[in-house]
Amino acid sequence: MALNRQQWAERMLLDHAEAEPDERPWLLSSANGNVLSRYATDIRFQHLMRQMDAVDVDGMPLVLASHLLADAPLPERVATTDFFHDAAEAAQKAGLTFFMLGGTEHENSAACDRVAKLYPSLRIFGHHGYYPNATEPEIIARIKSCRTDILWVGLGVPAEQAFAVRHANSLKGLTWIKTCGGLLNFLSGTASRAPQWMQRAGLEWLYRLMREPRRLFWRYATTNTHCFWLFLKDALARKMARS
Repeated sequence: MALNRQQWAERMLLDHAEAEPDERPWLLSSANGNVLSRYATDIRFQHLMRQMDAVDVDGMPLVLASHLLADAPLPERVATTDFFHDAAEAAQKAGLTFFMLGGTEHENSAACDRVAKLYPSLRIFGHHGYYPNATEPEIIARIKSCRTDILWVGLGVPAEQAFAVRHANSLKGLTWIKTCGGLLNFLSGTASRAPQWMQRAGLEWLYRLMREPRRLFWRYATTNTHCFWLFLKDALARKMARS
């Protein structure tokens, strides 16, 4: 389903209204160049992504490619850092509860505090993402005890997808488990977004590269090139099929 940000927020409320206590939550993840490249090369990651109920597109190059290659182009980029605010606005009006899992202890606390100030009617809880594996059952218990409706999991790819799949049945009664990458970094103020013109042009990756060249250079050099090749291969396959 190709939805824009507002439609995703409306879908969240609809899913919440229709959710049954004994049903597992809906699993929603996101795709960008890194995810697409990993999906094409990592069988275990493919298995995780195929268990998602839906995938939105958090990558402007993928949106632009859809306008060139797809019969039904994507309506817009659903950047998680933007969509979160659409979801929070809708959630506070509907009385939903958010739980934020990820980031450092400081980032998680700062992010929850900031969200609480922006959306004072929203019930929000959180736990940092740097916990020993042995304590994960305790975290699951806390998520459930908070009567969470929407769980945001920001543990990085592929750990967050693995978490969602691993605990889907343990978290029955939640409406959504939404993977969210580095959302906690942006909500806490640890990281900053690119200027709007760079976002619209599909160059947010370049802004991040300029800010963190050592960490991101090799990742972008490989995944962006690989994505370009995947798009080109798809375009050639379509051309041959039509000829």
